Amino acid sequence: MPHHLMNLRHVPDDEAEEIRALFEHHDVHYYETPPSRWGISMGGFWVHDDVEAERARQLLDDYQRQRQQQQRAQYQQALQRGVTGGVWHRLRRRPLTTLAACVAILLIVGLSLVPFFGW
Repeated sequence: MPHHLMNLRHVPDDEAEEIRALFEHHDVHYYETPPSRWGISMGGFWVHDDVEAERARQLLDDYQRQRQQQQRAQYQQALQRGVTGGVWHRLRRRPLTTLAACVAILLIVGLSLVPFFGW
């Protein structure tokens, strides 16, 4: 019976490539299904064997733990350099774009609520 190891929806290309390389390096016999263009099927990495699935999940868990630490460290470095940040950082760097997005959000929320309040 096939075992689904990982969903590929919203997975960056570099992460998918690293996982492929990890599986190939450790001789994991996997197959891959791509996500559909319209988001109907999720795609992912799969294996057939129970033992292979357990071994692949352990490799994936270790990889994802390391990637999480690496990505957090990169984000913290970017915060310290002032390259990235939250809403206030974005507002300071691109005030017109940020304000336009906020106005669009308020407009959509307002139009969505009009039928409920009967204005």
